[in-house]
Amino acid sequence: MASNLWSQDQFSCPVCLDLLKDPVTTACGHSYCMGCIKNCWDQTDHTGVYSCPQCRETFTPRPVLRRNTMLVEVVEKLKKTGLNPPPAQSYAGPGDVPCDFCTGRKFKAVKSCLTCLASYCETHVKPHYEGAAFKRHKLINAIGNLEQMLCAEHQKVLEVFYCETHVKPHYEGAAFKRHKLINAIGNLEQKICAEHQKVLEVFCRTDQACICLLCTDKEHKRHDTVSAEKERIVKQVRV
Repeated sequence: MASNLWSQDQFSCPVCLDLLKDPVTTACGHSYCMGCIKNCWDQTDHTGVYSCPQCRETFTPRPVLRRNTMLVEVVEKLKKTGLNPPPAQSYAGPGDVPCDFCTGRKFKAVKSCLTCLASYCETHVKPHYEGAAFKRHKLINAIGNLEQMLCAEHQKVLEVFYCETHVKPHYEGAAFKRHKLINAIGNLEQKICAEHQKVLEVFCRTDQACICLLCTDKEHKRHDTVSAEKERIVKQVRV
């Protein structure tokens, strides 16, 4: 009966995602297949610094790994008594963001961390929810090209048109008092009226087009117009 309370992901290696083979436990308390953690550390041998793939705690010199005999026994018993299958995950396909920590065929990432600048599948993102070391990390829905989310000069997250450093004058300076800030987006030129160089903040229902305020007094005068935001909400409700 007790075995039914366990699922395979509780005894899976965070690197290969398979059931632990020759399990070893690092000084920080995380467990891996002997072969998987050795392979990870072999890749950083030239630096002389070795880290836990989950919590990033570093070790110097390279730790001597020994089999965790208790885990070996538990895994063997669970193999015999049966395990609940792990939660289903999808492999990353065209257009998906792959998990940066999966080896071999990668699972689809569900979250991206703006602190680590890495994307994680359902399994590899767990330390961010459970570990104290990740408490202040900022998770968002998985996106590609994470490096584009940082200011090239200050390496801070681009939360608006500017990074946190460059946007300060907009909040503090009188000259920027009437400037309109929105969350950071690409293709800003598409938000500007080509004729009047004003923000497209009005929607013309007559012509089914986004226009600026100056357009409402000229080409679109007496047309049925509403704010672009109101039209967006109406269309969302219809969908």
